[in-house]
Amino acid sequence: MKTAIVYYSMSGNVKYAAEKVAKETPADLVEISPKHAYPSKGVRKFLWGGTAVVMGDAPELLPYDLDLGSYDRIVFGTPVWAGSFVPPLRTFVEENRDELAKKRIAAFACSSGPEGDKALDKLAQFIGIEDFETRLTLIDPKDKPKLEDNTEIRNFCSRLG
Repeated sequence: MKTAIVYYSMSGNVKYAAEKVAKETPADLVEISPKHAYPSKGVRKFLWGGTAVVMGDAPELLPYDLDLGSYDRIVFGTPVWAGSFVPPLRTFVEENRDELAKKRIAAFACSSGPEGDKALDKLAQFIGIEDFETRLTLIDPKDKPKLEDNTEIRNFCSRLG
């Protein structure tokens, strides 16, 4: 089954997890980024990001190289902002909704607290699915690595098959 990991990462935690998942599975990595970057430090980071989530922002993305028609499964990776998935994934889903309806979909979220599952529930609802094929939540896997993170990532990949 051909798999693409589509992710957005600001602080590097999601990228770290995406790369680990890609090593464990035969998956292609596709990093998406907004055309105009979000502030990445200080209070502006939280105010800007939180406001973007609450307002349902769907920012224009930089071009990405992905032919969705050639993949059977999409794995989404997202940081958690204001208890939700990030606006760049909102844009990606809106741009590809028809093609995504034909795919198996899994997801993982990285956060600094316990809201990963809540964010993934919101992402599944936005995509229009009941739940993901499998899901994973991690707390700052790059910034605060734990041995159990590697086990959780391997288990996630095992569930992907």
